[in-house]
Amino acid sequence: MKLDILVLPVHPDDAELGCAGTIIKHIAQGKKVGLVDLTRGELGTRGSAEIREREAVKSGEILGLAMRKNIGLPDGFFQNTKEYQLKVIEAIRKFRPEIIITNAYHDRHPDHGRASELVEASCFLSGLRKIETFSGDVRQEEWRPRLVLHFIQDHYIQPDILVDVTAHWDKKIESIMAFESQFYNPEWQDEPQTYISSPEFIEVIEARAREFGKSIGVKYAEGFTSKKILGVDSLFDLL
Repeated sequence: MKLDILVLPVHPDDAELGCAGTIIKHIAQGKKVGLVDLTRGELGTRGSAEIREREAVKSGEILGLAMRKNIGLPDGFFQNTKEYQLKVIEAIRKFRPEIIITNAYHDRHPDHGRASELVEASCFLSGLRKIETFSGDVRQEEWRPRLVLHFIQDHYIQPDILVDVTAHWDKKIESIMAFESQFYNPEWQDEPQTYISSPEFIEVIEARAREFGKSIGVKYAEGFTSKKILGVDSLFDLL
């Protein structure tokens, strides 16, 4: 399956928080979007890896993803090493996306920045034909996506590009709340309370999107950064 966009977040629910609106928007435009979570989020305070896996499936259905899988790197303990780069390269070569979206350069959670570095390095290495990876017994061909974008998470980072997601905001929130164990849910009040489980946390997500939206004259927007200089065919493509 060849994808137009492959999202590579480190934890189940990172993509929902950071770029669900952009995912939904491009699927509505006819693009094929898939998601590969790097870890199962097994170190999360609430719920379990098994619960989060079920929640990820539900959220993927809400988003309309072409596929969602998990490559099972160790939550909290993965590093930007050859072993884990090869696992990410296998996913990139399998789905051959034009665009990859991944975690923020740096953030409150240290996994986010390390995942950003791991995916960025793997995208480059995936284009080197002398690095061998296999799908079953079949040698994979090299593939390098033409663009890597990083969504913005807890820490504010000045975006390089903003995407209007106003028309898809309600479905974005629905995809986030599919992770019932992680975010505010009265049925989970016996679980330990965390930074993201308060009702105010979702209000912060909305406030950030409104702030970004105001910058381009829309209600809600999601922001992304790029280490590559971005260009357009026409100045009239710019909002």
